Amino acid sequence: MSNFDPIRLEVLRNALEASAQEMGVVLKCTAFSPNIKERMDASCAIFNAEAELVAQAEHVPVHLGSMLKAVGPTLAELPALKEGDVVIVNDPFIAGAHLPDITLIAPVFAEGELVAHVASRAHHSDVGGMEPGSMPGSSTEIYQEGLIIPPVLLYDGGVEQSGIMRMVLANVRTPEERRGDLNAQLAALRVGETRIHELAARFGVRGLKEGLSAILAYSERRMLKRLAELPPGRYVADDWLDDDGSSPERVMIKVAVEVSPERLVFDFEGTAPQRRGNVNAVKPMTHSAVFYAIKILTDATLPPNAGVLRPVEIRIPPGSFLDARAPAAVCAGNTETTQRVADTVLRAFAQIAPDRIAAASQGTMNLIGIGGRDPRSTRPYTYIETIGGGQGGRPYGQGMHGVHANMSNTLNTPVEALEISYPLRVERYELREGSGGGGHHAGGEGLIRAITAIDHEARVSLQSDRRLTGPYGLHGGASGATGQNSVRDRQGNVTALPGKGSVTLAPGETVIVETPGGGGWGAPQAADSLLSVAAARADA
Repeated sequence: MSNFDPIRLEVLRNALEASAQEMGVVLKCTAFSPNIKERMDASCAIFNAEAELVAQAEHVPVHLGSMLKAVGPTLAELPALKEGDVVIVNDPFIAGAHLPDITLIAPVFAEGELVAHVASRAHHSDVGGMEPGSMPGSSTEIYQEGLIIPPVLLYDGGVEQSGIMRMVLANVRTPEERRGDLNAQLAALRVGETRIHELAARFGVRGLKEGLSAILAYSERRMLKRLAELPPGRYVADDWLDDDGSSPERVMIKVAVEVSPERLVFDFEGTAPQRRGNVNAVKPMTHSAVFYAIKILTDATLPPNAGVLRPVEIRIPPGSFLDARAPAAVCAGNTETTQRVADTVLRAFAQIAPDRIAAASQGTMNLIGIGGRDPRSTRPYTYIETIGGGQGGRPYGQGMHGVHANMSNTLNTPVEALEISYPLRVERYELREGSGGGGHHAGGEGLIRAITAIDHEARVSLQSDRRLTGPYGLHGGASGATGQNSVRDRQGNVTALPGKGSVTLAPGETVIVETPGGGGWGAPQAADSLLSVAAARADA
């Protein structure tokens, strides 16, 4: 048990979390692309000298949970870093994310000693590949999804490695925007470094390093306390993706959760093997979804860091689609598979704590990418966005309408920003009435987003799910409505589209995405008994 003064520990912990939050503000305000500047599809975090996650901002769960397991392996690929170095990486099989998520990592030294690392991860609107936006609906190998960057130094001792930067920018459709977003990530790292230097001056180098270790131990103690409050046992659940984008076969996820006062074990034995399509996840992606669900089950105020996972064991069958091997296609592993892993784990958790777990939210990120040549400038453009939907009904209230739920914590692209930035017109953006599942607490409504290509031909890529089965209700609540995708031509004829795929829009044609509603929570006649359980726990 740490002897670090608890008041000083809380001051340090909050200072680190505020620093990560400030890094995100700088990244958002200095980025070039609407995907980061408007939607904040990016995340920032601080790690100790041993590359363990110590503090993060409230950014994107799929980024942060995977960085927790990916920064260490990334740094292990390189010689020991020195002051002024900056690592760049996006290789999914090392960095734990899909290719558009480029991660920058910098060491922080104080008095000549390595004390921490700072990291920023941002979803870039294009990194090359077979489709604009680098999120193809039908890729079958990683090489089709864009440029692969192994862990290399973008800055060596403070000097930019211009060859690396030129190589990256030569392989993307929008190099100026990419350079601007990378510079914004670098600015975020500099802010993080500055704040850690200030903390080293305040606490001393030894005191700071002791404090970082104490923060992890503190989260571990709190996690163990919560585990001791849960009913021990084995709880199982399953769910599935509609398809893998390559074949119509459903893709099964199975999980068994074993709860004891000292340990929380997740076993994904029985999950589908690696797929030909692009829903494959690498292990850190799967970890990110489990990490997110654990916070919901245990305590939302738990400091989110590596200490939380110390009493947790996650068993994933090697070669399954939750621990895929190169050269698997993985771009939808981030967007769709992590959502379904979270759904499945939360379904098991609903057996453990029925008064705490909501019904299923929309369970998809409804990713849309559109690209072509802007007739206003004749230059290429790439638009990328995930679209919100219905949140599941909750034990204490109705699900929220039209929000990004679970693994996506991004915002939307405002209509004005979208239409200024791209040769596109938003025809409809509204709630999808009647899409939420009924129940004592109904699920939230999904959204309808309709976008027209103005005076040019455009390519559209879609990655979405819950098009065949709606988000599940809990305790007698009804499922939410399934989503659907379609194209409307200039004559008004509407053609249905699959959940995953790519299509060409002729000038004046419109792509329409209708997102799922959330599942309902509780049948009216069962709600009183469930809420009495919640009230009894609250009184205790």
